[in-house]
Amino acid sequence: MKRIHMYPHGGSGNHGCEAIVRTSVELLSGNEITLYSENPEQDFFYLKDIELNIKKPSAQAVRFSFKYVKSRLSGFLGNKSALDELYFDPFLSNCKKGDILLSIGGDNYCYGDNEYIYLVNRCLRKKGCKTVLWGCSIEPENISDKMKEDLFKYDLIIARESISYEILKIINKNTLLFPDPAFILKKREKDLPDGLQPKKYIGINVSPLIQSNEQENGIVFDNYCELMEYILLSSDDKIALIPHVVWQHNDDREPLKLLYDRFSESGRVFLIEDQNCMSLKNIIANSEYFIGARTHSTIAAYSSKVPTLVMGYSNKAKGIAKDLFGTYENFVLPVQSITKKNELKDAYEWLVEHKDEVLNIYDQKMDEYINRAYRLRGILDKL
Repeated sequence: MKRIHMYPHGGSGNHGCEAIVRTSVELLSGNEITLYSENPEQDFFYLKDIELNIKKPSAQAVRFSFKYVKSRLSGFLGNKSALDELYFDPFLSNCKKGDILLSIGGDNYCYGDNEYIYLVNRCLRKKGCKTVLWGCSIEPENISDKMKEDLFKYDLIIARESISYEILKIINKNTLLFPDPAFILKKREKDLPDGLQPKKYIGINVSPLIQSNEQENGIVFDNYCELMEYILLSSDDKIALIPHVVWQHNDDREPLKLLYDRFSESGRVFLIEDQNCMSLKNIIANSEYFIGARTHSTIAAYSSKVPTLVMGYSNKAKGIAKDLFGTYENFVLPVQSITKKNELKDAYEWLVEHKDEVLNIYDQKMDEYINRAYRLRGILDKL
């Protein structure tokens, strides 16, 4: 039995983060696993059905305590990060030589330098822990020398798509390519919300994060409106608006509620309530088509063999689509390139026209792709 610690984790109100935790626990079952969460109350709520130690990684130091005075003295002697290390003492003091540390936030290296991660990783390596970057993506334009230095020192990096893999293997030779662990997430079989029948509705997800990457103010919302109007006028399908992140500062329900209010009088639009990632996957899996902004909402659709269009902004969206379909063209609509309000509708029309081709690719590749994710079980045994 190994001692495995998962960090950093913002809380399971991001159901993609929840999906990574759930599937990683499944893959690594039989080990002692601890999750360090910045919002443990979310995890106690959404993850209450799995066996997992959940702890907060940080705590404010008690002034004039022995550890506080020692850190202040260390700071005077040149250790500028001493007080920051003390802040993360609940996490660091519980990690011992030989423990395996999984850095599970797949996007942690997508947005530039993260001093918290660099600090924690330095401390863990000093203690003799094995560090693993688990199911990650990366953006080349955001790679600094400081980031390269940190990435180089990981004992193992698991890239979740080939675009990031090609970049990371140059930085760290101990880089492997495996699907995101969330591809093995099981759906929770339950009745669909009243009014929805399997394969008789279109699943839609949008996020504030996507909107923040638009080049023209309001263009993302306008595209979703144009798409929904087209679906309602050209078919008998209903529409399920599905949130996948419900963090207070980054809540999918906000733009989805605006869309719902815009089209609610049709009687064919449903705003799905928040629930855990397995229940959300059940709703996504029963969609006829899925249009998603959150990466793990689209992974739930892909792995359920639902024809999927991604409103993407990064390598992770492009890389996953490329690995599945051989190209990301027509499968990912880069939000930064959108200038006209009909681009999402046009991309959706392409998907509908090529539905049979997409389903054929799923039949040929998806089972093997998911089985490859299960091979992550034995990877850590070699560390």
